Amino acid sequence: MMKSDLLLFSLPRSRNMRAMEANTLRNVIVYLRVSTDEQARGGLGIAAQRTTIEQQAEHRGWIVTYATDDGYTASNLKRPALLAALDSLRSGEADALVVSKLDRLSRSLMDFASLMETARSEGWAVIALDLGVDMSTPAGEMLSNVLASFAQYERRLISQRTTDALAELRRQGVQLGRPRVLNDDLVATCAAWRAVGCTYASIADRLNDDGTPTAHGGERWHASTVRAVLKSHERRQEAAA
Repeated sequence: MMKSDLLLFSLPRSRNMRAMEANTLRNVIVYLRVSTDEQARGGLGIAAQRTTIEQQAEHRGWIVTYATDDGYTASNLKRPALLAALDSLRSGEADALVVSKLDRLSRSLMDFASLMETARSEGWAVIALDLGVDMSTPAGEMLSNVLASFAQYERRLISQRTTDALAELRRQGVQLGRPRVLNDDLVATCAAWRAVGCTYASIADRLNDDGTPTAHGGERWHASTVRAVLKSHERRQEAAA
């Protein structure tokens, strides 16, 4: 196997890994993706990706199955063809997921690191033809660990920024969560009905009969809605006590 033109993520010594070491990697899923904007600009189309991979498939003797997401961005991994491909890899129907360029698969470091970990734990490979690194080598293993470390660092930064932002909003007196738009009299009335034994469903029926809008302008009350309003009311009372 040539090592100058692919990115091969190192895996445990599974059936897939032994096949790669013996140079018998055969069944691969080729993932193709293009967004609507990229289609309009051209140059990154499905046909161009197929041509690149078909040349490598012939050279390496791969048996190829194609999975295509046409009109999807790489902002996350929730794409129908990709999810189906991952299911096939998980079940052992293929040994590797191949892309012509890494950004066809993911533009998110965190998503990419997560995908690497999934491949490692399930015993299949990820191959990106545009990167000249073989991650079954010590150098490639180091790069894999570096990428995973940066992804973890990015996750922690996002978490810390979110925590700091919420703390600042609380300091400014901003009420977090969805705003309350029910007046206190209505909530008190519902609480009184509940106190005398009315069920959540019967309270919802009364509100619907009166044409009372929900907290966010909806036309229909449900037992679960009434319960949520009254539980929130109880928590506020406990906090004020």
